[in-house]
Amino acid sequence: MSFTSFVWEIGNISNKSSRKRHRLRRGQAHITPEASSSSSPGSPGSSTVQIEQRQWANLPPELLLDIIQRVEQREQCWPGRRDVVTCASVCQSWREITKDIVKTPELCGFLTFPISLKQPGPRDTPIQCFIRRERATSTFRLYMGLSPGNFSIFLGENVCSDSCELSKLLLAAKRVRRATGTDFVISLVGDDFSRSSNKYVGKLRSNFLGTKFNIFDSQPSKDSTVCSSCESCRKTHPGKVAPRVTTSNNNTAKISYELNILRTRGPRRMQCIMNSIPVSAIEGGTAPTPTAFTNCLDEHSSPLLDSAGRRPQVGSTSRSMQNVPLVLKNKAPRWHEQLQCWCLNFKGRVTVASVKNFQLVAAVEPSENVTITEQENVILQFGKIGKDIFTMDYCYPLSAFQAFAICLSSFDTKPVCE
Repeated sequence: MSFTSFVWEIGNISNKSSRKRHRLRRGQAHITPEASSSSSPGSPGSSTVQIEQRQWANLPPELLLDIIQRVEQREQCWPGRRDVVTCASVCQSWREITKDIVKTPELCGFLTFPISLKQPGPRDTPIQCFIRRERATSTFRLYMGLSPGNFSIFLGENVCSDSCELSKLLLAAKRVRRATGTDFVISLVGDDFSRSSNKYVGKLRSNFLGTKFNIFDSQPSKDSTVCSSCESCRKTHPGKVAPRVTTSNNNTAKISYELNILRTRGPRRMQCIMNSIPVSAIEGGTAPTPTAFTNCLDEHSSPLLDSAGRRPQVGSTSRSMQNVPLVLKNKAPRWHEQLQCWCLNFKGRVTVASVKNFQLVAAVEPSENVTITEQENVILQFGKIGKDIFTMDYCYPLSAFQAFAICLSSFDTKPVCE
């Protein structure tokens, strides 16, 4: 059996298991007698899948490790990266070994599992993505890939649609207008934006003027007190029905756009306070890196802010860089006399002039002792390349979710900022 056929056979077994689980979920709202339950050990369908999975689970660990390492090293991009996910879905032993082999985006530069979207990107080379806006449905889709040589494929709407279908969908957002502002609900899929769904990952909320935004993450911060209280709330008596659990929102960032009441000429000015990322992350430190999706019931503020929600004073000797949140600002463009416009060097990743284009760098104070090189390093850049098509490149310490949410703020109407 060739190595490719071997991987395909593993995928077929995984698909049988997923289809079996899907049939079981369809009737979960009804009470079924134990004797007729399709999940019983004597069920022919379940026994077949269990026998097939047991055959793969009994492989020697050394052989299994070598197989998964070969798959992981061979498939460096999507859609081939799907084979790595297939290996993790065979059985528990395969899943544990795959999780140990696959590194975080910071170390390997790849997005493999859904949790990778909540983990910081690589430090050296940014991860290149693109966003497609669908005006009719008020949705925004984040896809993996798109190099400068492929910009020409987005000149036509039909070609653009076909190309997006061949790309890897990472995240999707839907704009929901409220009386006091706008919400962008972010999901792992493009057709389910319910907060009660397990596909929900967070949201972006704006004020009435569209000048201030808050990024809410479904992933709780590393606060043991809050998480322990949540676990105690979830414990119920065995004879009682547990209440419906709603997903929490952890305020991880604040975005503000500078008002332009005098209508002076110039680009937008924005600032992002990353509550969950310390400023030390850009100078050899580390940013929070979750390893699994967890939800907490209580909404809480980040430990990097004080009780009043203010940023700690950097000059205080009792504060350290670990307790100071990272602040990002848009890189100031230069005025081009011949073109009569503001210009930024996007290194070929942006081709259309737009008020939405921006680059974010670290905004640090002299007392924070951050080198000039780190201050000039572009952490996130966003720009237009065609009708309703935008590129998004991000690197450490931002995650794909955080970068996507910041870019979504640029799509909201800002009449007092332009």
